[in-house]
Amino acid sequence: MSTITTDLDEARRDLAAIFRWTAREGMHEGIANHFSYAVSDDGQMFLMNPFGIHFSKLKASDMLLVDARHLDDEIRPHIDATAWAIHGAMHRNNPQARCIVHLHSHYATALSAVKRPVLPAVDQTTARFHNRVAIDDGFDGMGLGDEAERLSTLLGNKMMMMMGNHGFMTVGDSPALAFDLAYHYERGCRTYLTALASGLELSILDDKVAEKTAEQWEAYEGAPEKHLAALRSILDDEEPDYRH
Repeated sequence: MSTITTDLDEARRDLAAIFRWTAREGMHEGIANHFSYAVSDDGQMFLMNPFGIHFSKLKASDMLLVDARHLDDEIRPHIDATAWAIHGAMHRNNPQARCIVHLHSHYATALSAVKRPVLPAVDQTTARFHNRVAIDDGFDGMGLGDEAERLSTLLGNKMMMMMGNHGFMTVGDSPALAFDLAYHYERGCRTYLTALASGLELSILDDKVAEKTAEQWEAYEGAPEKHLAALRSILDDEEPDYRH
C-alpha cells in the first residue's frame, strides 16, 4: 500500500509554478507535454497535470493524484493518454524518479532531430550534462503502450533522457531539480545550435574539464531550490492564482 509522504498542497503549488514558468519561457506546446511528481513512499502515487488546460493557466488545485499501477475510471477522461502511458511506466519502473518533466521545447527538440542527438560541452552550462544524458534513438511512435514501457527502461542511473525524434525528459527528487535541469538543458541546446549555425569551428571542452564542471554543478548545493523559490516569488506577485 502506498503511503503519502509529501505535503500535497505544497507539491501542487510547486508543479503549478514550474508549469507557469515553462510557459513564460516559451518551452511549452500549449496543452501538450506533461510533468508528474511522486508523493508516496513507494513512488507509485503521483501528481500530474490534467489534459486540456494551457500551461499558463494551470493552478495547484488542477493537479490530479494518479496511481501508476491503475488509472481510475473517474480520472481517465482528464488525463492525456500519452501522459498516462509515459509517466505511469516511468514511475512504475523507476521509483527513484520522483519528479519527471517531459517537454518538446524548441532547441532540445531540434537537437533530438539530428542523427546523433548529443549535447557536447561547449560552455559551462552544456558541461553540466556531460556523460549524464541517456540517449534514445529508437523512436517508435507516440508514447503509448509498448513505446512507453520501452522508454521507461532506458533511464538507468541518469537524470536526463534525450528522446530522439521526440523531445526530452528530466528527472529529480523534486520539481525544483527536475525543472532546473530542463531549463538549463534547453538553454544549453540553444547555445550549441546557435554556435553551430555560425559556421565557425566549435571549441569543445576536453573530457577532464567537462567532467570537473559537471561535478561542480552537482555540488552547487541548494541552487535548484533557490531558482524555484525566486520564480515563485515573482509568480506570487504577478500570477498569485497559481497557488489556488
